Amino acid sequence: MLFKVSKEKIFYSKTPEKSIEYTEKLDKEYSKYAKAYDIAVKLLPVWKTWIKAVIPYIEGNRVLEASFGTGYLLLQYANDYETYGIDFNNNMIEVAKKNLSRKGVTASLQWANVEKLPFPNSYFDTIVNTMAFSGYPSGNRAMAEFYRVLKENGRLLIVDFDYPSNRNIFGFWLTKLMESSGDTIRDISKILKNFYFEYTEEEIGGFGSVHLYIAKKLIKESSRH
Repeated sequence: MLFKVSKEKIFYSKTPEKSIEYTEKLDKEYSKYAKAYDIAVKLLPVWKTWIKAVIPYIEGNRVLEASFGTGYLLLQYANDYETYGIDFNNNMIEVAKKNLSRKGVTASLQWANVEKLPFPNSYFDTIVNTMAFSGYPSGNRAMAEFYRVLKENGRLLIVDFDYPSNRNIFGFWLTKLMESSGDTIRDISKILKNFYFEYTEEEIGGFGSVHLYIAKKLIKESSRH
């Protein structure tokens, strides 16, 4: 295949050594650009298409959206469920609340750290996480919390960047662009395998750099994926 990068160029970001500093740095950036981010999401049809890919796979009654940003995705589905949302950035939360209020959409939104979710075990039927997993300092700690608060047979829906499976140069450089902007590109599939999840993975855009993961929490006795 033309325009294909070698396997040797495919490698994942190192886990940030100073997780608190990493999170605080991103938080400050999102605080400065919360309103601009809100406008950008609304004006980028391809981005909206990518994150809305999770909606057909939401199941059950009680849903958590982790790191909802300015709430664009919540506007699309929140009224159909008992919906909760958490985000680390207070400016994003305020913008999201205003957006939902203007549209008459109801969801319980609050500040929280994804590594310590303020919910009991096995509480949610579905967890939604789009374009945010690469912004967490520890993928394993975040996934452990998702697993904890998800009901058995509940669904975890993730959309985020990863390298295209065919290693085409366009998807490769788009992934690298996200990494250069501060994202931590990680092998989400490998992280899912550390927990009792059964999952599928699909490349849904960005020349194969945008991946959709549909994971089901298995009972303890079940075999892993």
